[in-house]
Amino acid sequence: MSHFNTIIHSGKPVLVDFFAEWCGPCKTMAPILKETKDMLGDKATIIKVDIDRNQQAAVAFNVRSVPTLILFKNGNAVWRHSGVIQAAELARVFKQFE
Repeated sequence: MSHFNTIIHSGKPVLVDFFAEWCGPCKTMAPILKETKDMLGDKATIIKVDIDRNQQAAVAFNVRSVPTLILFKNGNAVWRHSGVIQAAELARVFKQFE
């Protein structure tokens, strides 16, 4: 978890995608996250956390459904969304917290 904490405390926004391999909507999010990363380039960091392999992280951030997206800025959760969201909307959220 210390590597995770290092990442979310970076100066730029970090989007964490809490997902599960068995989750259909999570599979839908994968290309959307790639598109968002392509749109934003190095302005954004996007990481994926498998809740089945990292149950401690899921509990720590009160993740009750997947996919759950949490945007961190300087280690603080500044935005949260459960379910599928489109790339353009995600890009707008990132820009709010640049």
